[in-house]
Amino acid sequence: QVQLVESGGGLVQPGGSLRLSCAASGSSFSIYGMGWYRQVPGKQLELVAFITSDHTTNYADSVKGRFTISRDNARNTVYLQMDSLKPEDTAVYYCRATSRVAGYWGQGTQVFVSS
Repeated sequence: QVQLVESGGGLVQPGGSLRLSCAASGSSFSIYGMGWYRQVPGKQLELVAFITSDHTTNYADSVKGRFTISRDNARNTVYLQMDSLKPEDTAVYYCRATSRVAGYWGQGTQVFVSS
């Protein structure tokens, strides 16, 4: 079925930048929404950003003005450009894709922001 492969996580200093990517394969013609969630151990999974096939976007208030989500429909790939990173952005970031009948998760990628 649909597979999501993430890349781009790592260690960065406060104020630095990272770009995450997530590529969908399989029955990706059915995908209409793609985005990113993140989770810190012991805390709730939270929506970071989401984008639809017509490029409508949604962002968590905590990342507005710092993160930018974009999508390449031809490659079925979603990106998350993260600028001005803060220690509180440290989390495992999970890619999410949705169709009209199902949702799919990526494997997760670790982002660690520390000096």
